[in-house]
Amino acid sequence: MSYHPDGIAPHGGHLINRTATAAMRQEFLQQADVLPRVGLDERSLSDLILIAIGGFSPLTGFMGQADYASVVTDMRLTSGLPWSIPITLSVSEEVAQNLKEGSWVRLDDPNGRFAGVLELTQKYRYNKAHEAINVYRTDDFKHPGVRVVYEQGPVNLAGPVWLLQRDAHPLFPKYQIDPAESRTLFKQRGWKTIVGFQTRNPIHRAHEYIQKCALEVVDGLFLHPLVGATKEDDIAADVRMRCYEIMLDRYFPKDRVIMAINPAAMRYAGPREAIFHAIVRRNYGCTHFIVGRDHAGVGDYYGTYDAQKIFDEFEPGELGIVPMKFEHAFYCKVTQGMATTKTSPSTPEQRIHLSGTKVRELLRRGELPPPEFSRPEVALELAKAMNVMTYEI
Repeated sequence: MSYHPDGIAPHGGHLINRTATAAMRQEFLQQADVLPRVGLDERSLSDLILIAIGGFSPLTGFMGQADYASVVTDMRLTSGLPWSIPITLSVSEEVAQNLKEGSWVRLDDPNGRFAGVLELTQKYRYNKAHEAINVYRTDDFKHPGVRVVYEQGPVNLAGPVWLLQRDAHPLFPKYQIDPAESRTLFKQRGWKTIVGFQTRNPIHRAHEYIQKCALEVVDGLFLHPLVGATKEDDIAADVRMRCYEIMLDRYFPKDRVIMAINPAAMRYAGPREAIFHAIVRRNYGCTHFIVGRDHAGVGDYYGTYDAQKIFDEFEPGELGIVPMKFEHAFYCKVTQGMATTKTSPSTPEQRIHLSGTKVRELLRRGELPPPEFSRPEVALELAKAMNVMTYEI
């Protein structure tokens, strides 16, 4: 594992910064009315932000055709560096026709504000079915990630970007911690080993168990919930964040956990996204990364532990971050504590782990999941929200 003055080296060796200086911003703003415009959706805006703050290091912009093809087919950039998810900006034929390679393009956020610029180096068409099959392992339109691919434009725009406009997060400003800052925080605390935890769901007892198992062997936990675009039936970010705050306040040692929001959008790419999530957490300064059951999965598209197996396709140390692989945890009635099949002598009927469907049914009836599954305070927060949203584990 390679190290950096501020901890583990970012992916590719350098933490990228594509946030425009005040002078650059002023120069681009003066051209605001003459630059051709491309509107970003929520996911593309998230990608722009993560490129700019270094979360997607070593990327400096949206992928060109050669990198795109290499990533889709081989999970590597053309440099040979591991990378598992294509980061692209797709537009319609009509929009692409009006853009000239070698020119600057204005990037507007979903509200029409001038958010960034793209130095357009290339326009290229791509095969949506090929991307879907390789990245998502399916071309089923019902898959939320595949659906995004098929609904987006047929032309990708490539080139370096600069971020001009970024406000404090409207809901979680104090948790908006970028990679340079998280690395500084880890250093200030004297942490040399940090485990990252990806989540788009409230933490239940099984999550808590594997996080605390990891904390037994590293210096600190970086709880990094994703707050970018998710599918409609995922629980809302504000509800999830309240649940995380409850857990950290009551059930974790305060000096050993840092929580920050991850502005990324979910792809639901299962194994491929597990690799992607690990690389992003390396850029934030994590040395270890938790990979649990069906990481970044959806429906029945991926095997239970496919997201763990994919790490074995890379040479030891090649990703620059250590995956910590955990089996499905449950409450064991025999030992009267959390466990996995590795540590529990129980039979299946002596274990408490509930499906997402069962939890939703309980909450809709005004019943709380048993404390062996969810901390009561967390269950209450979820119950309050059940009149407008669905809880999925």
